[in-house]
Amino acid sequence: MKVIGISGSPRKDGNTEILVREALKPFYEKGWEVTEFFLSSKTINPCTGCETCRETGKCVIKGDDMELLINELGQCDALIIGSPAYYRNVTAQLKALFDRSFIFFNKKLLAGKPGGAIAVGRGEGGGQSLVLSIIHNYYLSMGALCVPCEINGLSAKADKPGDILKQENRLRQARVLGENIINYAEMIAGTSKPCRSITPNRSRFHAIMDCGFYYFTGNLV
Repeated sequence: MKVIGISGSPRKDGNTEILVREALKPFYEKGWEVTEFFLSSKTINPCTGCETCRETGKCVIKGDDMELLINELGQCDALIIGSPAYYRNVTAQLKALFDRSFIFFNKKLLAGKPGGAIAVGRGEGGGQSLVLSIIHNYYLSMGALCVPCEINGLSAKADKPGDILKQENRLRQARVLGENIINYAEMIAGTSKPCRSITPNRSRFHAIMDCGFYYFTGNLV
């Protein structure tokens, strides 16, 4: 199975990239094929709104990395998207990616695929909740499934580069997000194994909604 981790930060090795990589660790451990698509080293030119892709299924913009991403998304089973909060919004780089996604809107490349969201802001109330909503709205628009972390998406506060490395709880939450996405993806693929009781598997339950997920999907018996 395959997952794509997308970081919308223009800063290489910044806090957003660190958290996305942390969320991808459970996938490596489970033997998934992992693709890191970090916009700090990619070029996605903005959409011109010409709507040519609506008629032809092809984008008139050439010479950037969007075509590579389209190929990756068509093959993936799950994805993670993270962004720092810039003026209570996602970055310009990630917004360009979202807008260019119109090319595969009708192809339903993300339909039914589980996705997680990560937002990083400089302080409390730094726009993280709005960033999570924007990413989740993107998933919903594309027919993807929004996977929670412990409550919602992963929201983190980090001011200076590397600050997130000092926050073990946030790093743990990133891994929990990855684990939850794996659970959803394996359930969809029909490869998940039921949990036979709460006690032997209590480490799986980081919040009450995790218990509810296993119960309502029939994996808690």
